[in-house]
Amino acid sequence: MLELLRIRDLALIEDAEIEFSSGMNVLTGETGAGKSFILRAIDFLTGQKMRPDMVRPGKEQAFVEALFIHPDGSESIVRRVLSAATGRSRVYVNDKLSSQGSIRDMGASMILHTSQHAQQKLLQPAYQCRMLDTFLEDHTIPEKKDKILTALRTLLTQKEELKNRSASLLEKKDFLEFQRTEIEKVAPYPGEEDELLEKKNALQAQENAGKCIQNTMDIMRGQLDLCGGVSALSSEMERICDLFPDYGQDRETVIEFRHFLDELAGKLRAQPLDFDSEESIDDIESRLYDLSKLKRKLGRTLDQIVDLQNEINENLDFLDSCALELAQIEKKEKELVEELAKALDKLTAARKKAAKKLTDRVVAELKGLGFSEHVQVQFEFQAHELYPGLSEMRGRLMWIPNPGQSAQPLDKIASGGELSRFLLAITGLQGESEKPTLIFDEVDSGIGGHTLNRVGEKMQELANRQQLIVITHWPQLAKLAERHFLIHKGVVNKETFTTCRQLNDIEVEAELARMAGKE
Repeated sequence: MLELLRIRDLALIEDAEIEFSSGMNVLTGETGAGKSFILRAIDFLTGQKMRPDMVRPGKEQAFVEALFIHPDGSESIVRRVLSAATGRSRVYVNDKLSSQGSIRDMGASMILHTSQHAQQKLLQPAYQCRMLDTFLEDHTIPEKKDKILTALRTLLTQKEELKNRSASLLEKKDFLEFQRTEIEKVAPYPGEEDELLEKKNALQAQENAGKCIQNTMDIMRGQLDLCGGVSALSSEMERICDLFPDYGQDRETVIEFRHFLDELAGKLRAQPLDFDSEESIDDIESRLYDLSKLKRKLGRTLDQIVDLQNEINENLDFLDSCALELAQIEKKEKELVEELAKALDKLTAARKKAAKKLTDRVVAELKGLGFSEHVQVQFEFQAHELYPGLSEMRGRLMWIPNPGQSAQPLDKIASGGELSRFLLAITGLQGESEKPTLIFDEVDSGIGGHTLNRVGEKMQELANRQQLIVITHWPQLAKLAERHFLIHKGVVNKETFTTCRQLNDIEVEAELARMAGKE
């Protein structure tokens, strides 16, 4: 039950607080006063979206807050805040941040909202079938069917993708095998080209170093015999120093240079010239040529060719294993089809059983709402193929308002007033078990006179069982309310406001007179 509702800065509502009774609550007011804003606020609170322009102009955010009393007596305070700047909303349950999914689930069990829009939904065969399913004894039967169907459709998608991929690869199989053969002839590996270039540069550098050393040795030990000449010079400098002592430093320099040349010659002789490499530059050049030719042939870089080789191998391996995968999928498909067939048989039997009970009860409700004593309602089951050879029997609501007529869909012969009473009858039956708050938004449209009194009696019957929130323009219904709220739109200081307040007995009489046109 919705015990308390507070709305702040939503549309034209600056601040409104409504304390509902457990029975029938009526909202009335002039057309355009903003009655629908109250219901939109409840919808927003229970998970529906709302545009950011619904925040009152000049305000940063709007919020809606409510106190719900659960069937077990426990309470929940739900608050939802809408930002004008971002359009995003935050949800709080008992002052703890929560999710929209949680309040949507709560709302589904606590609020059952009917409106003129719901009348249009009632005309849709898909909605009629879903409505029938709410009256199944075992509500898990459709869920089980849907679960099997989802698994089967997923499997069929995989099967189709497998077949399409297989067909595409079969068309290219010869070309793939050609590419693989060409790649395997050369057998490149990642980074090989860079590695070969490094080796080539290293070998060229080593070859140049060997030539340089040999040239140096030739100079030192060649025709000039530099080392021998320096040794003879050293001996002569000894004799010169004996004659001219001032040349002592020059003699030492020559001696040091002679020792330096001897050491250098020893180092050069010790330097190995046969470098450790299993490959020659010619070998490397030949390999680089093979790689270059492969790149030109396939139009890719070497790394791309290596990746292509892996891809080709995967694709050809896939073709080899495809038949086995298809066999496994088809085996699973057969199992799911058998499960689906059993689930559909069970669902059809459950729907037909529920349809019989539901139509009997709807007929009784309609007679109580002013329909002919001869009115008949039935579900016509139509086959909708889900899989070749397997169809789901979906119920479509049909009725015979008068004797001698054939059964027709609601959208063919039902008037607005008849749809309103249909919706009232079915909503009342839907709310029997969990007893949610029933919201009727002008469900009395298109009816009047004696029929309106019958509708009022039905609403009173429902109000004795559970909470009702009703928007109406009929005083005959409004006078039945336990609490009466007036929605009023006015202008104060050039600003428009929508207000909502509970009327006392005297004010109720005045509002009923206005609604009846007696003012």
